Amino acid sequence: MSATSRLVFEQLPAELQTRLEPRVKRLGYLGEFFQVGAHQPEALAGFIDFTEALKMKLPDRLVEVIALTAASETGNGYERVQHERLALKLGFNESEVRSLVSDGASLDHFSAPERAAIALARQVCSARGRACPAYDELERLVGEEVAVGCLMTAVRYLAHATMANTWGLQPPVPSPLSAPEGHA
Repeated sequence: MSATSRLVFEQLPAELQTRLEPRVKRLGYLGEFFQVGAHQPEALAGFIDFTEALKMKLPDRLVEVIALTAASETGNGYERVQHERLALKLGFNESEVRSLVSDGASLDHFSAPERAAIALARQVCSARGRACPAYDELERLVGEEVAVGCLMTAVRYLAHATMANTWGLQPPVPSPLSAPEGHA
């Protein structure tokens, strides 16, 4: 874990408190990512806005397959656990979530656009800033607007992973997949 101090909710600037208050009330805690990121409150607010703007324009399932793929590919347990929980809440079944976070699992039960988004997220994580050929297939399947949003979403989750892993963030709650399949 990095030595960067973790700010408590009351230490955040008022504008950031207002933005994060609904999330804190829903979860019951201020996530460690926000505790550290709040050292740059305007940038953190922009990151939140960027994330929310993309989520508003993309289907939930595409966002979640990208988020879970990127979190798994980068070893970002902090984000992976949160998105396992969110995906289940959004109607993914346990097998789908497990296949997104397991190496070599079959993706046959996902739609063609979802598989293309998964391929894109994997390439974004491994490309190190180079081109991602999977983008072309995704664009062919979903059109330019959604494909651009998916690429931006994958890059967002890569950025989050870089920060979370550098700061040594750990999941604040257990994985819903900790129990045997069918018992989470």
